[in-house]
This record gives sequence, structure tokens and C-alpha cells, in this order.
Amino acid sequence: MIGRLEGQLYQLRPGEVILEAGGVGYHVLTTLRAFEDLCGHERATLWIHTLVRPDAITLYGFLEPGELAAFQRLITIAGVGPRTALAVLSGLTPAQLAEVVTSGDSARLQRVPGVGRKTADRIVLELEGKLEVSTSEEVSDPRGDAVSALVNLGYNARDAGRAVDRAAREGELELGELLKNALRVLSS
Repeated sequence: MIGRLEGQLYQLRPGEVILEAGGVGYHVLTTLRAFEDLCGHERATLWIHTLVRPDAITLYGFLEPGELAAFQRLITIAGVGPRTALAVLSGLTPAQLAEVVTSGDSARLQRVPGVGRKTADRIVLELEGKLEVSTSEEVSDPRGDAVSALVNLGYNARDAGRAVDRAAREGELELGELLKNALRVLSS
């Protein structure tokens, strides 16, 4: 089974990517949030759920292990397949999903395309007590923060992503250093 892929983004479309790793292009289905976060990047790391069926092997990719865990919990629920689980995680972060389940707010789940009242109620019922509500701040992502900062300064997302990727080749840098190096790349 494939658990994680890291490599060059060959193709990026809403809901799917082709990630080249080890000379092989892997077609991976993703959330819309992953698409938004990957725009402008040349490389990506995805946590993978591999679904093997008699007629196909399908890969589902997530930016964070918490998203993968939420996806795997969702697809264990009767009536919730991978497509519905991706839709839920496109509309809600794992922390937001945990809050919805804890509060019993199935109406919020019904706003997700493809999730009706019965499915929303079933998700809330079956995930109760199985998802952790994150009270702490999410772990920071210096690369994502640097790209966001450059976009806010007026650079386009693709150029900002490429500059940050180049700047990050020097190793793991803190946000300030990463921004300085990316600005040098953009100005040259």
C-alpha cells in the first residue's frame, strides 16, 4: 500500500493531481482545499489512502495526517463513500468536522454538496466520540505562510510558490528567512 507520496506536481486540477515520484506519475484525488493550497507550488507531499477494488486502484491524497484520519473514519460509515468523504473534507477541516460532530450540528453538514439529512445525521451519530476537537493552534506551515505573505504583497500565487520552493532548497528555514530568500529570488 502507498502511505505517502512526495514529488513534483506534474498536473494540478480541482480535486485531483498527478504527482511524479520516483519517475512514476501517480493520479491522486484530493480535496478542493488541497487544490487551493497546492496552487503555485512545484512540489508536494501527500498522505495517501489507497483503495483497491477489483476494477481499479484509487489513491486519495491529503496534506495533513489528520485529514487522512478523518477521511478514513468517514468512509467507514454506511452510505458515505470516498467521494462524499472528500466533499465533506473540502467543506470542513478535520477540526471543524469534530466540532460539528461534538455539537450535533448536522445542518452544517447538509450544506456540503451530496450530503442529505439522513447522511448528515448518520455521520454525527457514528463519529460521536471518535474525532478529537483541536483546541490548540494548528502547526504552522512556513512554506504556506510564506506563499500567502507574498501573494498579499501583490505577487501572483504561482510565482510566489516557485520562489518559496527555490528558497526552501537551502533546508528547513523559519518563516522570516524563507521570506527573505524568496524575495531575493523574485527580485533577481
